[in-house]
Amino acid sequence: MLKSTKDNMWFTFSESSLYININLTKMKKHCRKFSLLLLGLIMVQAGVLHSQNFKVTLDKSVNGTFTLEPQLPADGAYPAGTVVTVNPKPDAGYAVDAVYYSIPGMWGQMYTEFPAPPFRVTVDREMHIGVSYIEESAVDHINVTQDIVYAKPGVKTLKYDVYSPKGAKDLPCIIIIHGGGWRSNDENIMRGLARELTKGGKFVVFSIDYRWAGPGDGDARPNTMADLIGDVFGAIAHIMEHAAEYGGDPARIGVTGDSAGGHLSAVAAVMADKIGDGGFGETAGVFEFMPSYIPENKTVDQVRTETMASIKAAAPSYGVFGGSLLNHYSDNPAADDTWKEAVAPLSNIPEAKDRAVPHYLTRGTLDPLIKDEAVKEYVDALVKAGQRAEYVQVGGASHAFFDWKPDERTKSTFYKYGVYYAAEMKAFFLSTLYN
Repeated sequence: MLKSTKDNMWFTFSESSLYININLTKMKKHCRKFSLLLLGLIMVQAGVLHSQNFKVTLDKSVNGTFTLEPQLPADGAYPAGTVVTVNPKPDAGYAVDAVYYSIPGMWGQMYTEFPAPPFRVTVDREMHIGVSYIEESAVDHINVTQDIVYAKPGVKTLKYDVYSPKGAKDLPCIIIIHGGGWRSNDENIMRGLARELTKGGKFVVFSIDYRWAGPGDGDARPNTMADLIGDVFGAIAHIMEHAAEYGGDPARIGVTGDSAGGHLSAVAAVMADKIGDGGFGETAGVFEFMPSYIPENKTVDQVRTETMASIKAAAPSYGVFGGSLLNHYSDNPAADDTWKEAVAPLSNIPEAKDRAVPHYLTRGTLDPLIKDEAVKEYVDALVKAGQRAEYVQVGGASHAFFDWKPDERTKSTFYKYGVYYAAEMKAFFLSTLYN
């Protein structure tokens, strides 16, 4: 700390911040002193940050190796801000699944992945760096197009990936919505499921991202559940506009997702009639979702009508459909339980005679987050409305068995449960999107 008690001026700095307190009545008198001290402190601060190093741990790769450029220093730490290029080298018969870095987070080790070049990581904290490989036979049947931007309503650029069987033409579309407590992960975590659903060449699969609820994206105004739902409908509108470019039929869409994505996929299936520009809770009793993307040649009413007609089926996995786990994430003083009901699929199921949306639901019997009773409540409500509903309990499975991450534990869980039940899900979509 540097200070001048006579002039009521003090300055403190740390590695991450600089604090200044000044008696403004004496600002003019001491302007020169203040400027010199401030300049000196900024220079010191910059020097501190520049000299900081972060430890990088290299994860062991299976079925391939990798090198870093620049090479990891002998002490295992890079200077802050170093941009590292990762050069993967798969073994014969294998392909790059993703280059990644990971840090501790909400659900243990959290991964940021780069499934396609450029494989560059900026070192701005302690982290692990690694490469995940996969058998070529698991991916050689598809063309993967990544990071298609559909909107940018806030800080985060919203995008989706496309998994299209080679030679695809007029195939039904399956849209996957990832989980993560509405506040973590991105579309990459669902690529294992996407690859399984494309096997057999019957579907084009789109895996979408959306804003995180709350302040996690860095937006000045925290994102609400209505914002996330608007993103989902915006992504669907963009996909419908461009599906034919990837061999997809925009008039035949199935939606799926796990955990938070299970909730959002159910919303997309049963609540597309709530698409509109009337605002969410701005007028008493009016709860509408404005898509974050609207095609230039369409109105929001047209998007609503076309979305309702195109979504033919839903397969929400271990999702939240109502109850205490659901949150509207609004800080509006007027928000009450009606706001929560307005984002709950359980409270907004259409009658099948008006709009049929068959459901295929799964849940692991050892899932500690999603209870059997909660899923059954939604299934019973679907049946009461005349909707077709199939509910499968996956014996021995916990939560998130459809996720795909670079670590071997997640991969082995997916191979044990995800592969089989992805095939069952695909059979469901065959029965609903090809009839």
